Amino acid sequence: MATTTVRGLVLPARLTSLIERGLWQHPGDAVLAEAVPWFEDPLAFVRDPEQMMHASRSLDMFADDPHSGFFGVGRGSRSDGPLDLPWLDADQAVLIAITRDPGDDGALALDYRTDPSDPRVVGTDFWTDETDPCRWRVVAPAFSVFAERLGLGL
Repeated sequence: MATTTVRGLVLPARLTSLIERGLWQHPGDAVLAEAVPWFEDPLAFVRDPEQMMHASRSLDMFADDPHSGFFGVGRGSRSDGPLDLPWLDADQAVLIAITRDPGDDGALALDYRTDPSDPRVVGTDFWTDETDPCRWRVVAPAFSVFAERLGLGL
């Protein structure tokens, strides 16, 4: 299995294996709702590294716009201190799922701040705290745990 990078970040070996074997597929809305119970909008998996690169460009747009704090995306490399949840560090993230309906703006991401070989999975939360328009929350402590919860590649 070849090492695959997106945005200079090495995709987890399990994700690369799932993609190569054609098993990185949406498990169904009911299964995903159990893994991400607060997420109200339907999600679509970003199917391959090229599409992950394309989808993740939005992180750069949000991080580089000084007026887009609404989406909770910044850059740790430009922060005065550590950038941690509920913020997402655009330099340390890759989107792996996005909302199916354009304009809903939700996503799931690999967050490499915890482990570069098996990053945690985080998701946007627009729904549970009306005082904070968008925050990022932990979906799973590692991608391998996320894949196992969804029954992917078993």
